[in-house]
Amino acid sequence: MDINQLKNYILENFQQCIPENLSYHGMHHTLNVLEVCGQYIDRMGVGEPDANLLRTAALFHDLGFTRSYNNHEEHSVDIAQETLPGLGYSDDEIAVIAGIIRATKIPQQPTTVLEKIIGDSDLDYLGTTAFYETGETLFHELVANGKLSDREEWDRLQVQFLKSHRYHTAFAREHREPVKQLHLQQILDKWSWND
Repeated sequence: MDINQLKNYILENFQQCIPENLSYHGMHHTLNVLEVCGQYIDRMGVGEPDANLLRTAALFHDLGFTRSYNNHEEHSVDIAQETLPGLGYSDDEIAVIAGIIRATKIPQQPTTVLEKIIGDSDLDYLGTTAFYETGETLFHELVANGKLSDREEWDRLQVQFLKSHRYHTAFAREHREPVKQLHLQQILDKWSWND
């Protein structure tokens, strides 16, 4: 299936199922990850059929939120395994797509090039000027889902996450990591604690 047809299929069949309290993990995030994956495909010269498998995984990687906030990656894999055979994907292709989706689980532990690309695409914003705006949507989502209570807790979580996070591709290490480190320092400078 053409990736634009698949994108339209996802929008038609799943967009209305996404809970309203997902201010970060909505369809806008999925489409952003798809776009960033496309940039990596071009940058790294990823050919077919791998490029299509990566784009397919990007479209499915957070659909599990339509079933549960917890362990959403496995729910996303389930949805892909239920949906993709009817769209002409082979068992082998679906297995690769499942691995790519699972590579987005935090902490990320990708092993293949495609898994590394989606990992860096999923968290691309950490090393961009969109960090604060995008982070704000995640803050509101975590509060709405009872995962956070206040700004200080959020900033502590961000510091911990930014310190532990690693980019996986050479491009992200060179171009995203320095900006991510700047964001980390800005958050640390905001508070008197420096753990």
